[in-house]
Amino acid sequence: MSDRIFATLWLLLCLGGLIVAWDLHSDYSYEPVGPRPFPMLILGLMAFCALLMLFRKPDPVTWPTNGMLKRLLALSLMLAIYGWLFESVGFPLMTTLLTFGMGLLFGARWWAAAVSGLVMGIALFWAFDRLLDVTLPLGGWLS
Repeated sequence: MSDRIFATLWLLLCLGGLIVAWDLHSDYSYEPVGPRPFPMLILGLMAFCALLMLFRKPDPVTWPTNGMLKRLLALSLMLAIYGWLFESVGFPLMTTLLTFGMGLLFGARWWAAAVSGLVMGIALFWAFDRLLDVTLPLGGWLS
């Protein structure tokens, strides 16, 4: 029953998004089709998947164990802290800390989580900054 409730809510959100996306217009036309097709396509695909979920045979629900709920809560808390401190602490350090914490949650050894966190923080910052030319905050600690 919970998957049908989720599918219904998701379908309503997709339909609302389609209504909003239909009104997308650009004053400056840099593409022949404009900015409307991409969000319409993505939202239409998500609405189709929600319909499939709504009308399929429901699976038996198994709720997570107490340990898994604690890990999910810890992960949610880490993501909230990441979003909250992203600008003030900076992308590289926050991404390193988030990857380190997620590695520990998924059972990695502390040194492997630390190395992967460091590699992810530096590599993702370099990729966004140099390859994609996306400006990301460095944080006040480097200034």
